[in-house]
Amino acid sequence: MEYVENILGTIGNTPLVKMNRIVEEIDALVLAKYETFNPGNSVKDRMAVKMVEEAEKQGLLKPGGTIIEGTSGNTGMGLALVAIVKGYKMICVMSDKQSKEKMDILKAVGSEVIVCPTDVEPDDPRSYYSTSKRLAEETPNSWYVNQYDNLANRQAHYETTGPEIWRQTDGKVTHFVVGVGTGGTISGVGKYLKEQNPNIKVWGIDTYGSVFKKYHETGVFDEKEIYPYVTEGIGEDILPKNVDFKVIDGFTKVTDKDAAVYTQRLSKEEGFFLGNSAGAAAKGLLQLKDNFKKDDVVVVLFHDHGSRYVGKMYNDEWMRKMGYLEEGHTESEIS
Repeated sequence: MEYVENILGTIGNTPLVKMNRIVEEIDALVLAKYETFNPGNSVKDRMAVKMVEEAEKQGLLKPGGTIIEGTSGNTGMGLALVAIVKGYKMICVMSDKQSKEKMDILKAVGSEVIVCPTDVEPDDPRSYYSTSKRLAEETPNSWYVNQYDNLANRQAHYETTGPEIWRQTDGKVTHFVVGVGTGGTISGVGKYLKEQNPNIKVWGIDTYGSVFKKYHETGVFDEKEIYPYVTEGIGEDILPKNVDFKVIDGFTKVTDKDAAVYTQRLSKEEGFFLGNSAGAAAKGLLQLKDNFKKDDVVVVLFHDHGSRYVGKMYNDEWMRKMGYLEEGHTESEIS
């Protein structure tokens, strides 16, 4: 008989899928690392398990305890699954720009969800960073995960995602492209791949309103770069400890509109029903096309599932309201 002991045993070993229509103008072979095949439908399942296991080893998380985390939704889902299997309570703190679907999904798996305003400074008591920390201080027998600075995050990708990509491409991968939020995925995968072949290029997808690209290029943390943006799951107004800028060769920034439009295009042209950050990554790939040659093997990682965005990027009424579609047209008619 073939089975796993619990749902956590299905995490990882996600497929590589060749991209076709969206990347017609790119000469290289482009492969999508399709992370929605994880049970929580995102790449974040990998680091959720690793962070909890490390906390248990260090005695930070005790039986019957409460896990508390600020999340855009996907890390919360991964942690919620771990909490169910291991018998913990789960409190997710989210910003109000996240989709209603993300909040409803977290509630559906038994998590308590607390919503905070987006348009405040990180150190504002109302921010989801500050609220998470305060709740952890006030809640007995609790553990604040802090995925941004918890280095078990990037270690999970060094131990699993990176080796999978290397194995699945038979060591032929030449470029790795991924959206950057906490920095765990790009840093863990990038470190592993560059240890195998230092010539592999690692590119981060950033968004306008985030500090990553300018900081990487100049070493300056420019607060003028920070302003509210719509794109979910990538970009930051802080510098998480998980971001290892040494393994990143460069960043390209993608607009909110392009990220939203390409989220729809992935679904309608590739059959890839994915989240908002995937649209940003797809557009970023095209912006980087001059870096790829005919015999290159480019792996782009897609984080999460389209079901979390049906009221936003997959809703033409919402897209028109945001100014992302022309009045009276669907995206497929104008692309």
